Amino acid sequence: MSDLREQRLKLIEEIRKEGRNPYPYRFEKDMKVEEIKEKYNNISDGELLENDVFKFAGRVMSIRKHGKSAFIVLKDDTGRIQAYIRKDKVADGKFDEFKKYMDIGDWVGIEGFPFKTHTGELTLLILDFEILSKALRPLPEKWHGLKDKEVKYRQRYVDMIANDDSLKTFVIRFKAIRYIREFLNSKGFIEVETPTLHPILGGANARPFVTHLNVYDTDMYLRIAPELYLKRLVVGGMEKIYEIGKNFRNEGVSYKHNPEFTMIELYQAYADYTDMMKITEDVLSYVVEKIHGTTKINYQGVEIDFKPPFKRVKMRDFIKEHLNVDILEDPDDKLVEVLEKNGVEIQVADKGHYIDELWSLVEDKIVQPTFVLEHPVEISPLAKRHREDPRVTERFELIIYGREMANAFSELNDPVDQLNRFKKQVELKEKGDEEAQMMDLDFIRALEYGLPPTGGLGIGIDRFVMFLTNAETIRDVIAYPIVKPMKFEDEEKLIESDE
Repeated sequence: MSDLREQRLKLIEEIRKEGRNPYPYRFEKDMKVEEIKEKYNNISDGELLENDVFKFAGRVMSIRKHGKSAFIVLKDDTGRIQAYIRKDKVADGKFDEFKKYMDIGDWVGIEGFPFKTHTGELTLLILDFEILSKALRPLPEKWHGLKDKEVKYRQRYVDMIANDDSLKTFVIRFKAIRYIREFLNSKGFIEVETPTLHPILGGANARPFVTHLNVYDTDMYLRIAPELYLKRLVVGGMEKIYEIGKNFRNEGVSYKHNPEFTMIELYQAYADYTDMMKITEDVLSYVVEKIHGTTKINYQGVEIDFKPPFKRVKMRDFIKEHLNVDILEDPDDKLVEVLEKNGVEIQVADKGHYIDELWSLVEDKIVQPTFVLEHPVEISPLAKRHREDPRVTERFELIIYGREMANAFSELNDPVDQLNRFKKQVELKEKGDEEAQMMDLDFIRALEYGLPPTGGLGIGIDRFVMFLTNAETIRDVIAYPIVKPMKFEDEEKLIESDE
């Protein structure tokens, strides 16, 4: 690689000596690949549209030279297209310039017109070209055969260049976020912002990242959820709000977990968890259909249908059906017995943890979008007690393909009940539960000013995009997932050493 890099550095100097800039300031691009193909795909084989001259720009992905002509493949963020340059169709000296200076990986702007080859491939005939950015590094030849996937996560920019599907994944990701906003805005929701640095941990049960604020000489936490701040806005009078943003949980990395992840949380005054079910069904099906043209997708060989209404099951009934234990009626000893029988190592002696562990044993049995309802109070410190059974809460989790996709409540707005739930969390933390929530007296104070009946919902964006793009792991849908730190020189060797 170093030899090729040196060669390209010399070419750049030669270009500059000839009075040209290998890194010009701008280029007027008229159309993208998808627009060109949509407009011209139906022209006849051999047909040349010499009057349809326009400008196009992209990265050179391949070059095939044939004496006084050459074919190149150009790529932009919508696809690839073939271009053709011939010595007698460009200005004097221009073809020699192409042969001398053009390399795979360079960004190039061209002017030309479309035609179809006799084999039926839509192609752009080049009348003029300009190098827009000379690439010093050649594209790695072995990229598609990499065994060490860490390389593509560390050098995502190369992955996106070499792998069209990777680029497409991120285009879909950002379109999906746009469509979520589009849907919620159309329903009267307002997008808001809340802090990322929190003085008190809250909104979910998770281990935090801790940092230090020098100006006040105090520790702060990267947020694990925006929930408590969003509900303060509802107390303040905002009735339909949402936030899309990063959350941080200092936990493990797996195919469905990344310590930094993206969520949307929304809150609607005068609503409850049944309203949140409706919004969940509608927004997810809306986005899936906008992306794929249908509510049905194929994920890892399984057809999943996002068409509403989604199936509904009670957590108690589902666990009882598969493990023959009643989480509401059976004593703790029976719950522990079932866990031990299934090889679960109990970390914290608490009924809420027993229930969480039991649920983890059966969660993967759900494939199609399913609302799991009525979580026990012990594992739902921020949800309102069920109006018919105070042992459980008005809460649901949306499970798809064995994964939690969404979590929603009829929000707890009783300050006395909330204070008691926080006290229970503090007790758990004192017992060694690092994921338990803290006491947030300011939030209690906010509730004492009055939170109207409110429905709240959180949806994991990354996991949703996994379904939209048929991604096997969450790391494939996060542009820059967390990777183990490595020295630059060791990263340089990764591709070459991958055999």
